[in-house]
Amino acid sequence: MTAAAPAVGFDLDMTLIDSRPGIREAYRALTAATGVYVDADLAVTRLGPPLRTELRNWFPEADVEQAVTTYRTLYAEHAIAPTAPMPGAVDALAAVRGRGLRVVVVTSKLGRLAALHLEHLGLPYDELAGDLFAEGKATALAGHRVRWYVGDHVADMVAARTAEIPGIGVATGPCSIDDLTSAGAARVLSDLTGFPALLAEITVGT
Repeated sequence: MTAAAPAVGFDLDMTLIDSRPGIREAYRALTAATGVYVDADLAVTRLGPPLRTELRNWFPEADVEQAVTTYRTLYAEHAIAPTAPMPGAVDALAAVRGRGLRVVVVTSKLGRLAALHLEHLGLPYDELAGDLFAEGKATALAGHRVRWYVGDHVADMVAARTAEIPGIGVATGPCSIDDLTSAGAARVLSDLTGFPALLAEITVGT
Protein backbone atom coordinates (compact mmCIF):
# COMPACT_ATOMS: atom_id res chain seq x y z
CA MET A 1 0.00 0.00 0.00
CA THR A 2 1.51 3.33 -1.02
CA ALA A 3 1.33 6.52 0.98
CA ALA A 4 -0.37 8.14 -2.01
CA ALA A 5 -3.35 5.79 -1.98
CA PRO A 6 -6.71 7.49 -1.32
CA ALA A 7 -8.27 6.94 2.07
CA VAL A 8 -11.49 6.36 3.95
CA GLY A 9 -11.68 8.41 7.11
CA PHE A 10 -13.25 7.40 10.41
CA ASP A 11 -14.21 9.22 13.56
CA LEU A 12 -13.16 7.38 16.73
CA ASP A 13 -15.54 7.56 19.73
CA MET A 14 -18.80 5.70 19.10
CA THR A 15 -17.78 5.13 15.48
CA LEU A 16 -14.82 2.76 15.77
CA ILE A 17 -14.72 2.30 19.54
CA ASP A 18 -17.25 2.16 22.36
CA SER A 19 -15.34 4.37 24.77
CA ARG A 20 -18.27 4.99 27.11
CA PRO A 21 -17.18 2.55 29.87
CA GLY A 22 -13.67 3.97 30.01
CA ILE A 23 -14.70 7.61 29.75
CA ARG A 24 -17.24 7.03 32.51
CA GLU A 25 -14.43 5.77 34.74
CA ALA A 26 -12.20 8.69 33.79
CA TYR A 27 -14.90 11.20 34.74
CA ARG A 28 -15.45 9.43 38.05
CA ALA A 29 -11.71 9.63 38.69
CA LEU A 30 -11.82 13.34 37.82
CA THR A 31 -14.56 13.87 40.41
CA ALA A 32 -12.46 12.05 43.01
CA ALA A 33 -9.36 14.08 42.15
CA THR A 34 -10.98 17.52 42.04
CA GLY A 35 -13.97 17.25 44.36
CA VAL A 36 -16.16 18.64 41.54
CA TYR A 37 -19.09 16.39 40.70
CA VAL A 38 -19.35 15.28 37.08
CA ASP A 39 -22.36 13.16 36.15
CA ALA A 40 -20.39 10.52 34.30
CA ASP A 41 -23.46 8.61 33.15
CA LEU A 42 -24.87 11.75 31.56
CA ALA A 43 -21.57 12.86 30.05
CA VAL A 44 -21.09 9.63 28.12
CA THR A 45 -24.46 10.05 26.39
CA ARG A 46 -23.17 13.09 24.51
CA LEU A 47 -19.72 12.12 23.29
CA GLY A 48 -18.41 13.83 20.20
CA PRO A 49 -17.70 17.48 20.97
CA PRO A 50 -14.33 18.49 22.43
CA LEU A 51 -13.57 17.69 26.06
CA ARG A 52 -13.73 21.36 27.07
CA THR A 53 -17.34 21.54 25.89
CA GLU A 54 -18.37 18.87 28.39
CA LEU A 55 -16.23 20.15 31.23
CA ARG A 56 -17.77 23.61 30.97
CA ASN A 57 -20.99 22.00 32.19
CA TRP A 58 -19.33 21.18 35.51
CA PHE A 59 -16.41 23.54 36.08
CA PRO A 60 -16.26 27.35 36.14
CA GLU A 61 -14.46 28.75 33.12
CA ALA A 62 -11.41 29.70 35.16
CA ASP A 63 -10.93 26.04 36.15
CA VAL A 64 -11.62 24.36 32.81
CA GLU A 65 -8.03 24.20 31.54
CA GLN A 66 -6.78 22.64 34.78
CA ALA A 67 -9.67 20.16 34.63
CA VAL A 68 -8.66 19.25 31.07
CA THR A 69 -5.08 18.62 32.20
CA THR A 70 -6.17 16.53 35.17
CA TYR A 71 -8.63 14.48 33.11
CA ARG A 72 -6.04 13.73 30.45
CA THR A 73 -3.55 12.68 33.11
CA LEU A 74 -6.11 10.23 34.50
CA TYR A 75 -7.34 9.05 31.12
CA ALA A 76 -4.67 6.50 30.23
CA GLU A 77 -5.03 4.72 33.57
CA HIS A 78 -8.82 4.58 33.61
CA ALA A 79 -10.20 4.78 30.06
CA ILE A 80 -8.15 2.53 27.79
CA ALA A 81 -8.68 -0.99 29.16
CA PRO A 82 -12.53 -0.86 29.41
CA THR A 83 -12.98 0.30 25.82
CA ALA A 84 -14.09 -2.14 23.10
CA PRO A 85 -14.42 -1.98 19.30
CA MET A 86 -17.83 -1.02 18.01
CA PRO A 87 -19.76 -3.80 16.24
CA GLY A 88 -18.37 -4.19 12.74
CA ALA A 89 -15.33 -1.97 13.29
CA VAL A 90 -12.70 -4.66 12.74
CA ASP A 91 -14.34 -5.86 9.52
CA ALA A 92 -14.88 -2.30 8.31
CA LEU A 93 -11.20 -1.47 8.59
CA ALA A 94 -10.26 -4.77 6.96
CA ALA A 95 -12.59 -3.97 4.07
CA VAL A 96 -10.89 -0.62 3.51
CA ARG A 97 -7.44 -2.18 3.57
CA GLY A 98 -8.68 -5.00 1.34
CA ARG A 99 -9.45 -2.48 -1.40
CA GLY A 100 -5.95 -1.04 -1.22
CA LEU A 101 -7.14 2.11 0.52
CA ARG A 102 -5.72 3.79 3.60
CA VAL A 103 -7.45 4.17 6.95
CA VAL A 104 -7.33 7.68 8.39
CA VAL A 105 -8.74 8.39 11.84
CA VAL A 106 -9.78 11.99 12.47
CA THR A 107 -11.12 12.66 15.95
CA SER A 108 -11.80 15.32 18.54
CA LYS A 109 -9.84 13.22 21.04
CA LEU A 110 -6.25 14.22 21.72
CA GLY A 111 -4.09 12.32 19.25
CA ARG A 112 -1.87 10.53 21.76
CA LEU A 113 -4.91 9.25 23.67
CA ALA A 114 -6.63 8.15 20.46
CA ALA A 115 -3.48 6.24 19.52
CA LEU A 116 -3.54 4.42 22.86
CA HIS A 117 -7.05 3.17 22.11
CA LEU A 118 -6.24 2.05 18.58
CA GLU A 119 -3.06 0.29 19.62
CA HIS A 120 -4.65 -1.38 22.67
CA LEU A 121 -7.44 -2.79 20.48
CA GLY A 122 -5.16 -3.65 17.55
CA LEU A 123 -7.20 -1.53 15.13
CA PRO A 124 -5.07 -0.76 12.07
CA TYR A 125 -4.70 2.79 10.76
CA ASP A 126 -2.37 4.68 8.48
CA GLU A 127 -2.80 8.25 9.69
CA LEU A 128 -4.26 9.82 12.81
CA ALA A 129 -5.30 13.44 13.36
CA GLY A 130 -6.61 14.45 16.77
CA ASP A 131 -8.01 17.41 18.70
CA LEU A 132 -10.25 18.40 15.77
CA PHE A 133 -14.01 18.92 15.61
CA ALA A 134 -16.64 19.73 12.97
CA GLU A 135 -15.21 22.13 10.35
CA GLY A 136 -11.83 21.81 12.02
CA LYS A 137 -11.52 18.25 10.70
CA ALA A 138 -11.74 19.34 7.06
CA THR A 139 -8.08 20.31 6.61
CA ALA A 140 -6.92 16.93 7.91
CA LEU A 141 -9.43 15.11 5.70
CA ALA A 142 -8.18 16.95 2.63
CA GLY A 143 -4.53 16.66 3.57
CA HIS A 144 -4.74 12.89 4.00
CA ARG A 145 -6.67 12.37 0.75
CA VAL A 146 -9.80 11.11 2.50
CA ARG A 147 -12.55 10.45 -0.04
CA TRP A 148 -15.34 9.35 2.35
CA TYR A 149 -15.67 10.16 6.04
CA VAL A 150 -17.52 7.90 8.47
CA GLY A 151 -18.84 9.25 11.75
CA ASP A 152 -21.60 9.03 14.34
CA HIS A 153 -22.13 12.74 15.00
CA VAL A 154 -23.79 15.52 13.01
CA ALA A 155 -20.50 17.42 13.39
CA ASP A 156 -18.81 14.64 11.41
CA MET A 157 -21.20 15.30 8.54
CA VAL A 158 -20.30 19.01 8.82
CA ALA A 159 -16.64 17.99 8.56
CA ALA A 160 -17.33 15.96 5.43
CA ARG A 161 -19.33 18.76 3.81
CA THR A 162 -16.63 21.29 4.61
CA ALA A 163 -14.03 19.00 3.03
CA GLU A 164 -16.37 18.54 0.06
CA ILE A 165 -16.50 14.77 0.39
CA PRO A 166 -19.44 12.43 1.14
CA GLY A 167 -20.16 11.61 4.76
CA ILE A 168 -21.35 8.20 5.92
CA GLY A 169 -23.32 8.35 9.15
CA VAL A 170 -23.48 5.51 11.64
CA ALA A 171 -26.29 5.82 14.20
CA THR A 172 -24.27 4.34 17.06
CA GLY A 173 -23.67 7.55 19.03
CA PRO A 174 -25.84 10.40 20.26
CA CYS A 175 -27.28 11.26 16.84
CA SER A 176 -30.18 9.45 15.19
CA ILE A 177 -30.53 8.34 11.58
CA ASP A 178 -32.76 11.38 10.98
CA ASP A 179 -30.20 13.68 12.63
CA LEU A 180 -27.41 12.38 10.42
CA THR A 181 -29.52 12.53 7.27
CA SER A 182 -30.56 16.10 8.04
CA ALA A 183 -26.91 16.99 8.57
CA GLY A 184 -26.12 15.93 5.01
CA ALA A 185 -24.98 12.33 5.26
CA ALA A 186 -24.76 10.70 1.85
CA ARG A 187 -25.60 7.35 3.43
CA VAL A 188 -26.57 6.32 6.95
CA LEU A 189 -26.00 2.89 8.51
CA SER A 190 -27.37 1.50 11.75
CA ASP A 191 -23.82 0.43 12.62
CA LEU A 192 -20.56 -0.53 10.94
CA THR A 193 -21.62 -4.12 10.27
CA GLY A 194 -23.15 -2.84 7.03
CA PHE A 195 -20.06 -0.93 5.97
CA PRO A 196 -18.18 -3.61 3.96
CA ALA A 197 -21.23 -4.13 1.73
CA LEU A 198 -21.61 -0.37 1.27
CA LEU A 199 -17.90 0.02 0.47
CA ALA A 200 -18.29 -2.59 -2.26
CA GLU A 201 -20.98 -0.41 -3.87
CA ILE A 202 -19.36 3.01 -3.71
CA THR A 203 -16.60 4.53 -5.77
CA VAL A 204 -13.72 5.94 -3.77
CA GLY A 205 -12.05 8.58 -5.92
CA THR A 206 -8.40 8.71 -6.84
